[in-house]
Amino acid sequence: MTDTSASTNASHGALSGAMIARQAIMNGRQTVVGYELLDRSHGRSDHTAASDVLVMFAALSHAGAEELVGKTLLFVNCTHESLSGGHLELVNPEKIVLEIPALGLAATDEVQARQPLLAALRERGFHLAFNQTVLESTYAPWLPLADFIKLDLSVLPADQATVLINYAQRSSKAELIAEKIETAQQYDMVSSLGVELFQGYWFARPALVQTKLLSPQQAHIVDLLNLVRRQASTDEIEEVLKKDAGLAFNLMRLINSAGLGLHHEVSSFRQAVMLLGLKKLFRWAALLLTAARHGGPPPAVGQTAVVRGRFMELLAREFLDAEQADEAFLVGMFSMLDQMLGMPLDKALQLLGLPGTIVNQIEHHEGRLGQLLLLVRACETNDDSDFYSALQNTPLTSQQVNMAHLQALAWSDQMCEL
Repeated sequence: MTDTSASTNASHGALSGAMIARQAIMNGRQTVVGYELLDRSHGRSDHTAASDVLVMFAALSHAGAEELVGKTLLFVNCTHESLSGGHLELVNPEKIVLEIPALGLAATDEVQARQPLLAALRERGFHLAFNQTVLESTYAPWLPLADFIKLDLSVLPADQATVLINYAQRSSKAELIAEKIETAQQYDMVSSLGVELFQGYWFARPALVQTKLLSPQQAHIVDLLNLVRRQASTDEIEEVLKKDAGLAFNLMRLINSAGLGLHHEVSSFRQAVMLLGLKKLFRWAALLLTAARHGGPPPAVGQTAVVRGRFMELLAREFLDAEQADEAFLVGMFSMLDQMLGMPLDKALQLLGLPGTIVNQIEHHEGRLGQLLLLVRACETNDDSDFYSALQNTPLTSQQVNMAHLQALAWSDQMCEL
């Protein structure tokens, strides 16, 4: 048997991400109805079109134990430049509130010119939020599009806030959010006027979340982009995903993210590619290339996960059908998620939303693939007793296992050289 043991701890260099501040938006019963996301990487307090895109991408693909895009609404600050970005096609619009900034000293014709894009976003299912400037006559074309209007109490005196609230309630169907509430007096004042949503230090300060992604090799992302651009076959695209545990994890994380809005159990990379489609796959890979540009090469544990996946696939081909062989690769690769992410295996697997049968095969070694996983792990540890015990539960011979192991190692080395 060939020894391919890897370090049990994932390198911190395997993770890349951003620092995101998340502040709750609550109703009068102190129930969280949504979170506003803000980019706080490198002390950033403003945002650009590029940071808008990366914040949303990081929220979708976050690999931490806490889900950033859950059942509540996600309020995302936008620039007008980012509103036409392809990244918005990667999310479930019903969960996203786009916070649309004012145009400064904008002429009425510029407001009118942007109205069709905003209307199209709302037609696609996005919620739109504006600040109090949308109540000015200049912004009249935007007002019917407002699902939320945010009133900034740090700049509005009580008498002016009262006038704006009364006007908004008469002239719009939007829900009002009083933001930057810092005192009980401010809360009592706006709630007495009928405002039902609140945000500010009086309720909760922004909580920082270090978003994490497994860093794939940039060369593999470029390979994927090139294949998708020339509309390569699903088989060719699947081969690229099998090269890189980080790339595979991030795709499966996205495909099963609550923010994407798909409701399918994905049990192979082939299914993931087909469900996402080439257009969305290209946009996702392009964003991943940007997000991972500062990441280093994958750690040894990621390489071992690729070998394990291929090893499992080759063994499954000896006595199982093609669909189960595809699942075997996934079972093998993702059986090392605990080491790749530095968290318990059950928590790591929950991030991917895999079918229960696959999770049980990984965690509890149920079924034929679970037994194969025990056999593969025995090969890695070079434990003869465990190896022969596991081998008895399969129709394989030791010669078949050793040949498959050598082929998996050679395949992995070849993939890394491409």
